Amino acid sequence: MPLDRLIALALVFAPLSVVSLGGGPSIFAEMQRQAVEVHGWLTDESFVALFAISRAAPGPGSLIAALVGWEAAGFAGALVAAVALYLPSSLVLLAVGQWWRRRGDSPARRVIERGLAPVAVGLIFAGVLTLMRAEGVGLPEWLTLVGCTAWLMRGASPYLVMAVVAAAYAGLFRIGAMGA
Repeated sequence: MPLDRLIALALVFAPLSVVSLGGGPSIFAEMQRQAVEVHGWLTDESFVALFAISRAAPGPGSLIAALVGWEAAGFAGALVAAVALYLPSSLVLLAVGQWWRRRGDSPARRVIERGLAPVAVGLIFAGVLTLMRAEGVGLPEWLTLVGCTAWLMRGASPYLVMAVVAAAYAGLFRIGAMGA
């Protein structure tokens, strides 16, 4: 395997590691851009397929990094991508955790918490939009996204929202199958 591809994987995933506020979903948009548009390791369709596999597999959804690495450079690529994604953020978190624990109830800590929450939400939302664009979703999916977002922002239980959406889609598919 060419060393330059392994270095490219490390240079893509290490910076993503330290900006992954909100977890894996917050970096999906940039991960897709890098893997598909910048480096050409994947197509939009294969990225969406790897995303689905990573969500269905046990463990964190950010396992998609190892799958992208595998597609780009085999086993060595999977190893490099996974280590590059998990190691830098783990080291930063260890250092920040020590500082955070010592700060207790300081005003700076409260300001940081309030400031980072919308950033994390925005990054996760960007990842969702990227995946929806890559999949070429239509009006029903967009309306579902907007409706669920509005409902959740009004305080609805995520479990209730999922149940209602699943029941609605099951009903639509059943009605569609009956008419065919």
